[in-house]
Amino acid sequence: MSLWTSLEPASATVDPGGSTTVRLRLRNTGDVVDEYRFEAVGDLAPWTVVEPQTLRLYPGTTGSVDLTFAPPRTPDATAGPNAYAVRITPTEHPEATTVPEGNLTITPFTEVRAELVPPTVKGRFRGRPKLAVDNLGNTKITASVSGSDNGDQLSYDIHPSNVQIDPGRAAFVKTTLKPQQIIWFGSKESRPYTLAVQRSGVTPLAVEGTYVQRGFLPRWLATCLGICMALAITFAMLWIAYKPQVRSAATEKLEQSGISTLAPSPSLSPEAPKMPSSKAPSVPAADETKAAGGDGAGGGGGGSGKKETKAPEKTAATAVKELAAQDPGGRHICYRAFVSGTGWTDAVCDGERAGTVGKGTPLKAVNIAVSGTKGTTSRAYLPNPGSADGEGHYPDPFSDAADGIDNYVGSTKKDAPNLLGFSISVDGGAGNVCQNAHVHNDAWLGLQCDEPGAGLEFTYAGAHKNDSWIEAFELTV
Repeated sequence: MSLWTSLEPASATVDPGGSTTVRLRLRNTGDVVDEYRFEAVGDLAPWTVVEPQTLRLYPGTTGSVDLTFAPPRTPDATAGPNAYAVRITPTEHPEATTVPEGNLTITPFTEVRAELVPPTVKGRFRGRPKLAVDNLGNTKITASVSGSDNGDQLSYDIHPSNVQIDPGRAAFVKTTLKPQQIIWFGSKESRPYTLAVQRSGVTPLAVEGTYVQRGFLPRWLATCLGICMALAITFAMLWIAYKPQVRSAATEKLEQSGISTLAPSPSLSPEAPKMPSSKAPSVPAADETKAAGGDGAGGGGGGSGKKETKAPEKTAATAVKELAAQDPGGRHICYRAFVSGTGWTDAVCDGERAGTVGKGTPLKAVNIAVSGTKGTTSRAYLPNPGSADGEGHYPDPFSDAADGIDNYVGSTKKDAPNLLGFSISVDGGAGNVCQNAHVHNDAWLGLQCDEPGAGLEFTYAGAHKNDSWIEAFELTV
């Protein structure tokens, strides 16, 4: 059996979503009538149509079939040259199969889609949306991401800021939004922003989102504080204006009795009473020992009468006083964490880590002390089971402590809630303090500092959602 074949043209070009046709010519060079079956093979076979699928030729005659290629406009249609082939099987001699091959070049195209997940984020100090960038084209793309908003009300931390995406793949860009000004009192405010996906020679693709900034303290609390202060001032003024004159009836009776029965002796001048010359009775030895922490020497014999005292607990104040003694003019901060199921960790200072990482153990309370910063102010952020958005709250007031004094936030009770995080400032909000926190099911959030000159007198370490918690933290001043 003999068969001659020819592809016209041998190489062709097609656009994704379009089509092109190549003609296959063949001649029966044998001496018997034969029927040929045609089948497209290779990677392009799903997009190839052969018409007709069978052809009958007499000896010495020539026929042709059309190969139509229609690659879809999807990433599967890989840009560049692609080989294709057609299997020709003779009916009379099926073992004598012929497979002519050709080349089809698919032109490149680009299509990019971007989406914010979620499109709206909420927070008091920051928001963390993710930008999903999908490459729907058939060639690799390189893009950069930047953020903007009206009035420069937000700052943007984008990671990574440049991405390379293969065809049919997607890249996720993490974005941290930080408001330039904190809303201390009042209702939430919506701040629209735009993330732009930029590629060389192409108009940037803009994706719009909204950051809803909540107030640090609700408006009703500010109203209540104003009312309470006004009532306090009013009460003080009324007290000063109408202060009652209180006089003891016993004193009046004594004065009357003295006037009627006791006349002062002309020969004796009044003399101020003197302090008794005898000293106060001393505390017995047994009581003195108990006051110092012992049990006394009590009767009954046996034993020395003394009890070993337990070493005092080394708190954050103990540690910071030791640093202050070594460096009197320096600024230092020491701290420790109460880990659930474990208890208090050892006190560490100046950027060292307190707590655990990767064990899933939440913190219940924090102990902080400073030196050289004129004191510290802190407040615990705890879960709020009644919140509609799953966010925690500040149930307790701020806790203040001077230099060298322990400051505690949270609770060490058995049923105490997990500590989501805490706010902290030093020097009455005029000093700088920085923190880095590790949050459950997340990672280290990165170094964050307060900015007293820019209206950020506090920095916050930890999580915001009820189902999360802080596991470890680091502090520096």
